[in-house]
Amino acid sequence: MTDFENADLRGAQFRDVDLTDARIEAANLTNVKMTDVWLVNVDIDGMFNGVKINGVDVTAYLSAELARINPERALMEPTDPDGMRAAWSAVSSRWDATIERAQQLPEETLHASVDGEFSFVQTLRHLVFAMDKWLTARRRSKGACMSSSKRRWRTTVTRRAISMR
Repeated sequence: MTDFENADLRGAQFRDVDLTDARIEAANLTNVKMTDVWLVNVDIDGMFNGVKINGVDVTAYLSAELARINPERALMEPTDPDGMRAAWSAVSSRWDATIERAQQLPEETLHASVDGEFSFVQTLRHLVFAMDKWLTARRRSKGACMSSSKRRWRTTVTRRAISMR
């Protein structure tokens, strides 16, 4: 098996290749064109925009289906402070419930990786750093600070993540 990690394959061409059981993670497939491909039992998870399958743009269908499955998804693109508060409330309540369930699991399960993905504890650590960046990057550059309720929630999540090591 050949591994490509941190490889720049821009402009590469693959012809008559067998990618059966291949795993593609964190790949930028912008402007990729695939012709005469077989997509059988394929699971794709990511950001979609301008996706065409057999010449049909399926982006709107995918968005509508994802919104139907998870109505809270619409909250994740806030356009004002009230929208941000609603999004934060939805995310934090889901994580509170998830953490409560996780605390009932054996310690080794919390550290177990499934299909090469982060363990639960690794995911929490990653999300703490990501949320910190998401909530503070622009605000810090403008000299503002995070609200005390967001800081308290982030501190609570951080403490829970640390306690699950």
